[in-house]
Amino acid sequence: MTTPRNAPASRRSRANGDGTVYQRKDSRWEAAGYVLAPGNTRKRIRVYGTTRKEALAKLTEKIAASNRGLPVPSAQGSVAAYLTYWLENVAVHHLRENTHTRYTACANQYLTPGLGKKKLTKLTAKDIRTWLNQLRTTCQCCTRRIDARRDQPRCCAIGQCCSKLLSPLTLNYIHSVLKSALEHAVREEEIPRNVARSVRTGASRPRRFEPLTADEARQLLTAAQGHRLHALFELALHTGLGKGELLGLRWEDLDLDAGTAAIRRTLQRTNTGELTTLPTKARASERRIALPTRCLHSLKNHREQQQHERETAGTAWQHNGHVFTTGQDRPIDPTNLTRTFLTLLRKAGLRRIRFHDLRHSTATLLLEQGVELIVIKELLGHAHISVTATVYAHVRLRLQHDAIDLLGRALDHP
Repeated sequence: MTTPRNAPASRRSRANGDGTVYQRKDSRWEAAGYVLAPGNTRKRIRVYGTTRKEALAKLTEKIAASNRGLPVPSAQGSVAAYLTYWLENVAVHHLRENTHTRYTACANQYLTPGLGKKKLTKLTAKDIRTWLNQLRTTCQCCTRRIDARRDQPRCCAIGQCCSKLLSPLTLNYIHSVLKSALEHAVREEEIPRNVARSVRTGASRPRRFEPLTADEARQLLTAAQGHRLHALFELALHTGLGKGELLGLRWEDLDLDAGTAAIRRTLQRTNTGELTTLPTKARASERRIALPTRCLHSLKNHREQQQHERETAGTAWQHNGHVFTTGQDRPIDPTNLTRTFLTLLRKAGLRRIRFHDLRHSTATLLLEQGVELIVIKELLGHAHISVTATVYAHVRLRLQHDAIDLLGRALDHP
């Protein structure tokens, strides 16, 4: 006997393999069906919704993922099993390659050894808090047996613990990776709530940086005069572009007549050891910035120099369209750029800083010149102005002191 076409949707039969949908006594809708599980097995899952359409959509999504070969993790499994599933089937498709590598290393070094054996459904906030407290006070040389792998042991292997503790920044990072994994488990209805969100790790101090002063910046630019990458260092100091953004620039991104640059990509070294261009880290990082007249002259001279190198290299020239390249037009390795930068610092007689501190130098100098925070936020490509305000809070505080002192002098001497 077949079901009439005009039968209510709640009673209409579904095709084999599509699962079942029905309304419970508590008025919620429940959908159940079979999906692929770890170990190449199948299991019956249940999802719920306030309407039939919502429950059916959730079940259809899980069955579709199962048909693509993605196993649905078992809530009866361990935290380690879920982390493996999440990293290999979920995070790998949503994270940049280098970020996924760091997440995997974090899981292997800290999460799996500490919480891996616990059942996913039985993990509590107390378990996470106890583990983080232990991690905070335990020497990593002893725990991870780092000292035992050294050629010359100097810690626990010879009975002299060095108390190498994790920084608050690292603890927050470990906690955030765990929160991300459990958040996805909640979305997949494997667990009712993300217990990691109930645990507070404490605010970590922002990473300290040492921006260049205006005099030091002038010294650096003077030392870079005549260098084949002079235009790169000048652009870095005037615009605050990051290392990857500078090396990922192509000539097609520059409009030297209009005096603008489109920031669309970054250059990075992948896990395979190859240099590749990737989209910017966030949508806000993709932006168009104005170029100062000084940088426009330097870029035009750099283009002429690159054309001369092309004629000299002949068949060895590998045209790839990048603005800043080696003498054979190959992409510049970010590590080699760092070495060049450190050499330039020594030549200028300046203290050793990171290349990323040039970006901080740009923002700091602009703030000291009275440039509005929103302009600096757009120039640096921050997603939110709160990020800019937090990072450079110390500069704003110093400017407040200067402003108050200026007002005091005006009131004292009319």
